[in-house]
Formats: sequence, C-alpha cells, structure tokens
Amino acid sequence: MIARVWHGATDAGKADEYVDYLNETGMSDYRATKGNRGAHILRKIEGDTAHFYTLTFWDSFDSIKEFAGEDYERAKYYPQDEKFLLEFEPTVRHFEVFG
Repeated sequence: MIARVWHGATDAGKADEYVDYLNETGMSDYRATKGNRGAHILRKIEGDTAHFYTLTFWDSFDSIKEFAGEDYERAKYYPQDEKFLLEFEPTVRHFEVFG
C-alpha cells in the first residue's frame, strides 16, 4: 500500500470553509478513484495560518495515476484553490505503508 501526503496552507479565518471545499473537491475525487483505500484531512492552526494535509492510501502507483495523472508526484489543484491557498507546492510525498 502507498500513502500520498499533500500539504497546503490557508488563512486561519478561512480554515472551516476550506475543509468544506476540500470535501467537495479533492476528497470526493480521491474516494471515487479505483484503488483508493481511504482519504483523510489533517489540520493544524498555528497563529494566523491553517496547515492542511491530505493523507490518502492507495493500492499502487497505478491507482494514484488514475487520480493524479501520469506525473503522479505533482500536486493536483482545482480552479477555486486560488481563493484559499497561500502558495502552491508543486509536489506531494509518497510513502510505502507497513503494518
């Protein structure tokens, strides 16, 4: 199994609205992709900034490519992300899952 981790940050005042937006976009797309074994949102507010991580689990890199495209290490963004995100990190991280 492969874990995929994406990070983004918003203004803390938009944190709750961004959770809703994530659930409507990325999280629903993750969960609808064959080979996805789970998708979670992690949030930590530090001062004026809310950090978000999406943690998803996948059967294989091929299943990740079904969601992200052939260049699966590039972060996938949605049109309204500009309304929320403070910056656009270009890549995500992948980890093998044991246990």
